[in-house]
Amino acid sequence: MGTEPVVPKKAPLPTPKAIIHQKFGTKAVYKTEEVKESAQNVCPGLAIPQQGPCLFRCCLELPDITVTSEVCKRKKDAEQSAAQIAIEKLGIKTGTNELTVKELCDELVTRVSHVFSDEFLPSSHPLTGHLRAALKRRGHLRGLVPASILAACDQKVNNLCKSINRKVETDHLLSIPLIMKAATLSGSVATDVGKLWIRKQNQYSPETIEAVTNGNPSAENICVQAIRIPCSLEKPVQPLSLNISSKEYYVDVIAEKLGVADASHVLLSRTIGKSSSEMRVYFSPLGLPLKSDSTLEDLSYEAETLNLRASYFSGQNIHGEAILATFGYTWKCADLFHEDVALGTYYRMLVGRLPDGGYKLSRDAIIAADLPTAFTTRTNWRGSYPRDLLSTFCRLHWLPEPEFSTTCVNDANQSPTKKQKIEETANGGAVEAISEEVIMGSGATFKCDVKMVSTSHDVIMECSPGDCYKRQGDAVQSTSLKVLLWLNKYFKQLDVPIEKWSPSENSALGVRVYPSNFLKEFAICASIHTVQHASVLSKDSVGCPKRVEELVEMNRHYNIVSLPKIEGLDSGVSPSYGSLVCISYDIALVREGEEDMKETLESCEEFEFEIGSGFVVPQIETCVTQMSTGQSAFFITELPHQLLVLSSAGGCAKSLTSSSLKDCVLKYSINLLRVQEPLEDRMEQALFSPPLSKQRVEYAVKHINESCAATLVDFGCGSGALLDSLLDYPITLEKIVGVDISRKSLTRAAKVLHSKLSAVHGKDSPLSSIKCALLYDGSITTFDTRLFGFDIGTCLEVIEHMQEDEACAFGNIALSTFCPKILIVSTPNYEYNPILQKNSRDDEADEKNSSLPCKFRNHDHKFEWTRAQFNSWASDLATRHNYSVEFSGVGGIGDVEPGFASQIAVFRRKSQLPNLGDLAAQQYEVLYEWSKN
Repeated sequence: MGTEPVVPKKAPLPTPKAIIHQKFGTKAVYKTEEVKESAQNVCPGLAIPQQGPCLFRCCLELPDITVTSEVCKRKKDAEQSAAQIAIEKLGIKTGTNELTVKELCDELVTRVSHVFSDEFLPSSHPLTGHLRAALKRRGHLRGLVPASILAACDQKVNNLCKSINRKVETDHLLSIPLIMKAATLSGSVATDVGKLWIRKQNQYSPETIEAVTNGNPSAENICVQAIRIPCSLEKPVQPLSLNISSKEYYVDVIAEKLGVADASHVLLSRTIGKSSSEMRVYFSPLGLPLKSDSTLEDLSYEAETLNLRASYFSGQNIHGEAILATFGYTWKCADLFHEDVALGTYYRMLVGRLPDGGYKLSRDAIIAADLPTAFTTRTNWRGSYPRDLLSTFCRLHWLPEPEFSTTCVNDANQSPTKKQKIEETANGGAVEAISEEVIMGSGATFKCDVKMVSTSHDVIMECSPGDCYKRQGDAVQSTSLKVLLWLNKYFKQLDVPIEKWSPSENSALGVRVYPSNFLKEFAICASIHTVQHASVLSKDSVGCPKRVEELVEMNRHYNIVSLPKIEGLDSGVSPSYGSLVCISYDIALVREGEEDMKETLESCEEFEFEIGSGFVVPQIETCVTQMSTGQSAFFITELPHQLLVLSSAGGCAKSLTSSSLKDCVLKYSINLLRVQEPLEDRMEQALFSPPLSKQRVEYAVKHINESCAATLVDFGCGSGALLDSLLDYPITLEKIVGVDISRKSLTRAAKVLHSKLSAVHGKDSPLSSIKCALLYDGSITTFDTRLFGFDIGTCLEVIEHMQEDEACAFGNIALSTFCPKILIVSTPNYEYNPILQKNSRDDEADEKNSSLPCKFRNHDHKFEWTRAQFNSWASDLATRHNYSVEFSGVGGIGDVEPGFASQIAVFRRKSQLPNLGDLAAQQYEVLYEWSKN
């Protein structure tokens, strides 16, 4: 939303019953009766009477005619049917869109008159609460109601004003002249000269006043917490207490806090948050400087008077000082409804408007949780789903619901066969437009496109990722998440103009942005939010000096940056990529040098998340991947963005300022409660014994010992699973090296290797031959001379996590520059997947794989090759680089369809090592080094 008023959509047409009510009010009488019909398909010979479906018919009595509806399944449908028949017989125009401006003004006069009638006051309409409160005012103020109250609290008045002047949608002040003019034209309503008050021309009848003023008295005094929002962004928001007695009109109290003598000059925004909420922004723009060309019908204030923060919350133009408070009268209760709005509430509202904030709030973990990077499985997903998060994000920014469209794709040729728009239901759910039973049987898949539009239906952004899914719902969820991820990236780098983003940043998520439309809608966001990345684990983090020294010492000992302090015995059960873990955690605010003086910001006794998909902030996942079940850990980090701290601080938020947070850090305490293996592993374990992972290790050990290899490099070593397992076997190796691009995986690998290599072993131990171990941080598609000419190289179940062009690049670099004597590469056999899925004893398996693009075994797999594709890739590499290659595998039987579950290629160098000359490229960083001496 920008500083200019946004042109809204046309107001929706009123229902037939609403039109009848506008014309006849209480003179329209609905009489509904139940229609009994005999049951269909009665069981012959059954003595018990059978009842048919419950049906209804409605009779509508009007002053001139009486009509009867058709038979309907629901009472309200019967009433709407009767109203529609009456409209057609009377020739009433349907909808304000067909009315002229004069007719709309006449409707507004009628509505204002009705609001101040004797028959309206006793009704349960929320507006009557303001009328009753006005009647309790003393002196000349008795019965006076601010015109702004009608504009904000009566939907019919508001809709009529928006139909007359569409700019009312974003500026409620423009409705005041329309309402005052309507009141002047009404013969039953009076206005104060020079004021913005409205009252009934004649006194209410004594019976009416007695009926509405003799109810149960409310509490004598109430004290409500609110928030004062200064106009200037340089001034902080402040808590505010509003003390209201039962004899006072609460708007008078708010006017006093705003420094306004006349409460009729107080304006109300529309409600903020849920539809049942009474939270609004109260402000008084009257008296602020107007632009020179401003008119009564089109009031325009100077730009510097715009209250950006209040406007951001309300989606309307708010000028001057403002108060955010929850007050109002509801349909359910005649008493004044009120709730406290604390500083913590304000900051949580700001967080909730961030693309990742909705997910954080849904998990009640503002600091710990993070927006996941992939929609993995419905079983492992925790918190709100991406589609709901995206819809909520649009609503909070006063945008229409996102538009989803799905395409059914023929699996044989990836060609679209059917395209449907997902229709929105009343509760926001999606109607499955295509029969999934038919699709599942045909082998076809779904793609989904998402479009975000402005209130004037200008396209803001589109997302067409192109990924295919077995279920329509999974395609919708995944595409919604991609949009959220792009938006989240934008909000985290507001200082970089969209025009300067590289095309690859958008194409990676399939996003197309329309910069001018986008910036117009999110202009105020850029002024409100300054989101920066939370600091990562760092030895430079300030905090308790003793703890920092321990971290630095451990870093030196392991030759790794940022290793947390882990306590407890290693149970041997540790998480890996795709594991579902459960932790308990506590995050406390600690002042430098005062570790005992801490304030808990966030804690949870059981918090579940999947490893590897970004469900939590990197600091927590890095720590957890180094732990085993039953262990505890703590670490210290710098503060994340101040907004996250303040929104988590709760009651103590008002005592926290930028200066008070300057010397503070966060202390995390974590306990790893349980670990569930990744579904891919459980699927393999259900069919193979020993598991495929162990069979791959045994295959590698066999070739190591057969070739008497002394040096080994594991390309893409991850958390060190292969290197760790090799140390359990008698091997000829003297030097083992791992290289990976993930520092947190290497950290876990270092811990595992160090615990084994540092232990005391006898001369007959499998480890007795190992003299050196190293772990490098780097990409396996980049050459480093320190890994040149090893006896054996392994790359087990790695290439499928890369893009296909990257996998080809690795093959070329490995055989042309790294030049190991033997290279073992394994990757899943795509043709074996149906057997794994069919034979899995895990009920989750089918659901899991239904949400994976192209039915891969793991959501992180970028491709999976058939035997022919793998053989072609490997054979071409071997021919090009003077290697021989033989094919084998583990799991299954090679010459029985569909072959091995995990296919393996073993490359053997046929020539001597090439001469590197003066080439001395050392691109990798040493993260861990162990020497026997």
